[in-house]
Amino acid sequence: MTNKLAVLILSVTLLASPAWSQKKIYDADIIIYGGTSAAITAGVQAKKLGKSVIIVSPDIHLGGLSSGGLGFTDTGNKEVIGGLAREFYHRIYMHYNTDAAWKWQKKESYGNKGQGTPAMDGSERTMWIFEPHVAEKVMEDFVKENKLNVYRNEWLDRKKGVHKINGKIISITTLSGKKFNGKVFIDATYEGDLMAAAKVSYHVGREANSVYGETWNGVQTEVFHHGHYFAKQIDPYKVPGDKKSGLLTGISKENPGIKGDGDQKLQAYCFRLCLTNHPENRITFPKPDRYNPADYELMVRIFQSGWKELFDKFDPIPNRKTDTNNHGPFSMDYIGMNYSYPEASYKERQKIIKDHENYQKGLLYFMATDKRIPKNLQDRLNNWGLAKDEFKDNGNWPHQLYIREARRMLSDYVMTEHEILGKREVPNPIGMGSYTLDSHNTQRYVTSAGFVQNEGDIGVKAPKPYSIAYEAIVPKEKECTNLMVPVCLSTSHIAFGSIRMEPVFMILGESAATAAVISIDGGLAVQKVPYAQLEKMLLQQKQRLRL
Repeated sequence: MTNKLAVLILSVTLLASPAWSQKKIYDADIIIYGGTSAAITAGVQAKKLGKSVIIVSPDIHLGGLSSGGLGFTDTGNKEVIGGLAREFYHRIYMHYNTDAAWKWQKKESYGNKGQGTPAMDGSERTMWIFEPHVAEKVMEDFVKENKLNVYRNEWLDRKKGVHKINGKIISITTLSGKKFNGKVFIDATYEGDLMAAAKVSYHVGREANSVYGETWNGVQTEVFHHGHYFAKQIDPYKVPGDKKSGLLTGISKENPGIKGDGDQKLQAYCFRLCLTNHPENRITFPKPDRYNPADYELMVRIFQSGWKELFDKFDPIPNRKTDTNNHGPFSMDYIGMNYSYPEASYKERQKIIKDHENYQKGLLYFMATDKRIPKNLQDRLNNWGLAKDEFKDNGNWPHQLYIREARRMLSDYVMTEHEILGKREVPNPIGMGSYTLDSHNTQRYVTSAGFVQNEGDIGVKAPKPYSIAYEAIVPKEKECTNLMVPVCLSTSHIAFGSIRMEPVFMILGESAATAAVISIDGGLAVQKVPYAQLEKMLLQQKQRLRL
């Protein structure tokens, strides 16, 4: 008998024995659902405060977008990033402060493209820009050092997996049959699946401006902020000038709606791509599983109009790599193809994710191979490719789609543009944000003049950092008394556009865990946590709460 066969037989025997097969019930003070950066900081803080904690993660890779390609961090004012979030970026600094970290370029040759603040802040000992695998290692180090129990690839049974009694979650059950009992639960997913399954109120889409007296919510036709719009008149039809020929792929037949009105549409998703131009670490752009050159005809017309900004969001991260994001009127964002994602089944979501992958792979393959692409841009593009040393178990493709927005909780307190823009004071702050009111495009349509245009892209600068209210991460008390939601928190669509940054999610995850501990120790509903006690603990953790 070979050693491998012996090990296999032993493994099968152990898995079949009652002691192994019947262990499907797990208990902890705090149960965290999600594998995002907020989930990890929440887990670390709960453990630091002496509570037992279990992270139930649908993801295999931990850290969400922070380790999934978003390495060119959207920070805003870095001074308001404290606590474990700042510790994360300090650890990134410590990694890149060693010569061994610089495999594909010299440390001194790395610069920050056009940024006023350096990526590597020596005085603060932080670094804000990093490779995906480095971020994932920091997350895994957090887990290992704090001895966090993480159950990966465990998906909440969204139909009957939440057991509630008298407005209190008793347990959650995953599709594999594992049951997790807890005292307080934290939904740290991008989708808000636990929140929704617990029957907590939420919103999907854009509110009308009239709902909260806002200006930048709802439909925003003819509003152009970031350069992600059609600056020139481009024909939308397959045969230019012939309406009967049909619209080009990706252009909606629907009327975009009345400016300021609400709808159920979502800002676009995309993968944040880690590309490299180092020949030894570069993989040629692969042809996607489903590819149709006609899907990218609109891109040809944009180039023909004189557009040349192809590389403007190839943001540099260490080792001659990029965090490549959407830029321009037709780019990485798969506009209008995510509307059903928040409420979709897991199977339907996987199809949407795969469609996004095919779209972006197809876009790159098309630009790299089609003869109609301007040769100077095509030649330059072909110096790039996927990074061979990133996402090794996923064909070098990011494992996390950028879910910019899905469900948002509807609690007794809703953060709106008024708080973000400093027009209204925020009660009981638990962290701060500072980023621009930011929404990506929501739809692509035909204007009344007969040309193609995008809608939904907003960028309005916050005049100063703002606080985020504790009440925005807890549900209405009548709906659930032991759930906290630090990612899909209670905000309007446009306010979420500023709050939805990875450092902020880390901050809110830590603060949620701190509040959960107070709730457990006091036998209190999360809505009844004494703010003075919470504030004192958060300040001790070096969280930044207000200016």
